[in-house]
Amino acid sequence: MKTIRIIPRLDIKGPNLVKGIHLEGLRVLGSPEILAQYYYENGADEIIFQDVVASLFDRNSLHEIISRTAKNIFIPITVGGGIRSIEDIQDVLRAGADKVSLNTAAVRNPSFIQEAATTFGSSTIVVAIEAIKNEDGNYYAFVDNGREETGLEVLSWAKKVTDLGAGEILITSVDRDGTGEGFDYELLSAVKNQVNVPVIAHGGGNKSMNLIETIHKSNVEALAFASFLHYDAYNLIQQIPNGVEHGNRSFLEQNQSFKKIESGNISELKNLLLNNNIPCRS
Repeated sequence: MKTIRIIPRLDIKGPNLVKGIHLEGLRVLGSPEILAQYYYENGADEIIFQDVVASLFDRNSLHEIISRTAKNIFIPITVGGGIRSIEDIQDVLRAGADKVSLNTAAVRNPSFIQEAATTFGSSTIVVAIEAIKNEDGNYYAFVDNGREETGLEVLSWAKKVTDLGAGEILITSVDRDGTGEGFDYELLSAVKNQVNVPVIAHGGGNKSMNLIETIHKSNVEALAFASFLHYDAYNLIQQIPNGVEHGNRSFLEQNQSFKKIESGNISELKNLLLNNNIPCRS
């Protein structure tokens, strides 16, 4: 069986790590660099940085965060949000990223995927797909954090982006994002059956609900987590001097959380996988 990767996803607005539900209602959780360092030291296989307001400014503003983070962690870093040109990709890679995640630019100009893959190699190009299930039972792709419908059916879109050279797909269930209701393994399985590149599952991740079932039924290569990891990490790093910085954190400082989310850490996830005979990097 393939080795499963565990990937923290850090959504960033300005200098802050944020998280919401269904990609909306963002709450400030602290410093992305500190959280990334914490996850690296605790066994993360990769890190995803996503600029969640990049579409408002048509640019990615994470260069300084990437540069500072890349000096101290030595696992692959994927960066997404506002990347619309070959020059944008060059800038992000020079700052220290290993891969870029494309969504809006890929939808607006699919040939950009092919150009990027030819220039930098397919292994550098991840296409992110924000999927919402329609009343007709089909999944459709959205952009701008699940706010703008594209009219693209997810399975055909996934097949097209890999044909154009994407080396990996990050599939987010917007319906499950931030809810802790478990991954949508039906969506993941359907996408995986359409493509021959690695698929990263994101949206709804929760240790106790359907993690093992998702891996067995969907055959994905990686699992991306946000809320599930962030709330547990916050409780630890807030005890470190200067460990939590920036912004209004009243939601966390009042010991609030999303009731459906059983927070946990990377070690717990990997022990769960190993105890169920699923290979992962220990």
